[in-house]
Amino acid sequence: MGKSAVVLGATGQIGVAVVERLVRDGWEVRAVSRGGGPRVVWPVGSGVRTVHLDRNDDRALVRVVGEGCDVLVDCVAFGSRHGAQLAALGDRVGSAAVISTCMVYRDDDGVGFDALPGACPRFTGPVTEEQATVAPDDTTYAGGKVALERVLLESAPFPVTLLRAGMVHGAGSAAPREWYFVKRALDRRPVRLLAHRGAGICHPSAARNLAELVLAAAVRPGDRVLNVGDPAPPTVRAMAAAVDEVLGHEAEEYLIDGPGEPGLGQTPWSLRRSFVMDMGLAGRELGYRPVCDYAGSLPETVAWLVETARGRDWREAFPRLAARWGPTAFDYAAEDRAIAAGQVGGRPLVPAGRE
Repeated sequence: MGKSAVVLGATGQIGVAVVERLVRDGWEVRAVSRGGGPRVVWPVGSGVRTVHLDRNDDRALVRVVGEGCDVLVDCVAFGSRHGAQLAALGDRVGSAAVISTCMVYRDDDGVGFDALPGACPRFTGPVTEEQATVAPDDTTYAGGKVALERVLLESAPFPVTLLRAGMVHGAGSAAPREWYFVKRALDRRPVRLLAHRGAGICHPSAARNLAELVLAAAVRPGDRVLNVGDPAPPTVRAMAAAVDEVLGHEAEEYLIDGPGEPGLGQTPWSLRRSFVMDMGLAGRELGYRPVCDYAGSLPETVAWLVETARGRDWREAFPRLAARWGPTAFDYAAEDRAIAAGQVGGRPLVPAGRE
């Protein structure tokens, strides 16, 4: 019998990439999701079996895993309850790879990303897996992921690899950050405002890179925590330029020496201070090599975004983005007024060519 995997959250952005990567390596996959389909149709003969399941139903999960699996991949686990639920599967599972988040980290002053609205930890260099984390707390996103990690590392009777992903991107995202740049290019918007002079880095993680590391962990099980991020993470300014290149667009940039304001220079990737993860441990532990960098992932992502939004209001195509961004994301008239005034929130706007 071939290698078998159960993937929870299989129709989400990360789950699809994971299932596809495991299938290419010859694994038989039970693709588990709340909807089960038809959102994703797996190719006939791929060895994928679609399963409809509410993962909070403990008995149903036991039935799905009951025949056993070599690896269980959980793309949607959160909090101590899910940690205990997975640990209770016992010897039905050979090993597990569970998606966590880089947002668990806190700086040396105890500041994490969830601390306050707009909180931004201060790290002195690339963050390793040894960096302190926030306290476990099932009521916050970062705290809930820490609670999940703690339960699994302390009580799972099988090897668990925890993958602390950066800001996940790629085709299939429910809230694609790249749309901020893609829509502007499609609109042929001739100018772009960038807070913090576009110099910050918010470490991205391509879903395909995550899937590659999931496979590496499945092949070589062990108890470990690993960062997952793209190689050579780009600045916000470089991200915008890379999207423009894919779409054959050019924009004059205006740089803000500070945070800007909602809709005026604040992009989905803007951070007050850069956040970069150290990726060395994944290479040393598993021989992991990323399959793409940020720019290399963009043609596929951009093509998917353009096709998904074709003939539709973008707020209908990406409702989670619309709810998150509100009405200000593409207020071009407000941008034009700021450029005419030469400032945003009292901070000067500097044309990039006059730095």
